[in-house]
Amino acid sequence: MALYMYQFAYTSESWAAQMKNPQNRLEQAGRAATEAAGGKYIGGWLSMGEYDAVLIADVPDIESMAGIALAVAAGGALRSGKTTPLMTGDQGVTALQKATTVARTYRPAS
Repeated sequence: MALYMYQFAYTSESWAAQMKNPQNRLEQAGRAATEAAGGKYIGGWLSMGEYDAVLIADVPDIESMAGIALAVAAGGALRSGKTTPLMTGDQGVTALQKATTVARTYRPAS
């Protein structure tokens, strides 16, 4: 399984609807979407800035995460979304080691 961060921003209409009926939609929708894709809901948080919320999901593959993002976007409550694959520190070290191997032979096109 792989970890992904999905950041999203609600539409003004979605915020208005949430103000009329406040509830933890991150928990409800995030868990349902993640589990439907065969993954595990790690957590969801509201945030301030470019995005209104973030969801962390542990899903089988990138196609599963894309399915979550597409289904949530199709619901019409979001203004924008962004998916970011996450790596552990150990995975980062492995990536650095692979980069060192590639750098020995890789030459940029002139």
